[in-house]
Amino acid sequence: MVSAKKGASRTTTLPRRQLGRALRDARQANGYTLEEVAEVLEISRSSLGRLELGQNERVKVRDVEYICEYYGVPEERTEYLKILAAQGNARVWWEDFRDVIRPGFNTYLHLEAAAAGFHFFQSLVIPGLLQTAGYARRAVASPGPCTPEEMDRRVALRMRRSTILTRRHKPLRAEFLLHESVLRTVVESERTMAAQLRHIADMGTRDNVSVRVVPFSAGFPAGLAIPPYIVIDFPQHEPSVVYTEGAIGNAIFERGDEVARFQEIHGALQGAALEERPSRDLIRTMARSYER
Repeated sequence: MVSAKKGASRTTTLPRRQLGRALRDARQANGYTLEEVAEVLEISRSSLGRLELGQNERVKVRDVEYICEYYGVPEERTEYLKILAAQGNARVWWEDFRDVIRPGFNTYLHLEAAAAGFHFFQSLVIPGLLQTAGYARRAVASPGPCTPEEMDRRVALRMRRSTILTRRHKPLRAEFLLHESVLRTVVESERTMAAQLRHIADMGTRDNVSVRVVPFSAGFPAGLAIPPYIVIDFPQHEPSVVYTEGAIGNAIFERGDEVARFQEIHGALQGAALEERPSRDLIRTMARSYER
């Protein structure tokens, strides 16, 4: 887990990631070290390192131009990288919800907004993008005090996020592998669970959404217990990343071998999961059982 960023407070966006990778490649192509560039350009090594990781909160376009000039980047390529720098500074829609976004989750929101598709495995709770408002109200609760207004805003944020699957223009593709235990864990009430499971089954009929259940009978398909994770795919040949989270923090895996390992695990879980139609039948049957 060397490349995982645990509970990272610095955020990244797809344009920042692309810009950082391009600048790192240009530096390495010249045979420069971070220390050498930092000394010549009078930029701190830490700032330059964050820039290459796409973790600077704001990127100055003139700094990018200055760095590209030193690296000998062609003018046309430099103009493209300056555009990426400007895009990375753009305001995001969830700025208005910053007061109810838990530490570290802002990074995931940037990745989610830039994604081309998702591959979820969840063994604990219904994934946020599939949650109903009733289920979400309990799922977003925190151990500390929370006012009714804060709770409403947390739920509103979650509902707003879910529109990426249902919007008319280019809804994102998402694959959900849900362990049977997720469906049998009662959150809030059986009435809430009935509505939640019906919603999941309905979402599974959409062309861009796949929902499959990993049954108890599958045992441990990957040979061990697997924590929840999300494999996030990006457009423009940007490498996939894996996001994991828990009660005490989150982690982002970006290294190629680590992502490949999660993809291998995901393949094993796919092989053990019920097909889509039997999964929907099971989910609807369970919804009816909650209504009795």
